[in-house]
Amino acid sequence: KRMIAWVSSNSTGCRYCQAHTIRAAERYGAEQEQMENIWAFRTHSAFSDAERVALELSIAASGIPNAVDEELQQQVQAHWDEGEIVEIMGVIALFGYLNRWNDSMATTLEEGAEESGQQWLGSDGWDRGKHQ
Repeated sequence: KRMIAWVSSNSTGCRYCQAHTIRAAERYGAEQEQMENIWAFRTHSAFSDAERVALELSIAASGIPNAVDEELQQQVQAHWDEGEIVEIMGVIALFGYLNRWNDSMATTLEEGAEESGQQWLGSDGWDRGKHQ
């Protein structure tokens, strides 16, 4: 769930939520190899086919306009049952709200979350931006 939220937050650009979701992934035991290779999820062996399609859904459903098409829906349904899909979409929808709220409000980023953001995202140019 935290990796789905991280991918969603990254695709919408909210630095506050990027930092918090990566910190949550750390805290709740995301595999280090997956965290280090999140942007290679389409091909990296650390990700299962089910995880790949969930992360694809996160990107497609987080975009505006929404890019979830029939083919992606079929792929999701091939790997996840209805309850799991609802749960995945619940995470994506929640972060749709949180990304827009925190980015629009320039919510102040807490020190611990900033440290996680720097550790995991700093090499890609991440900084706290407007979240001072």
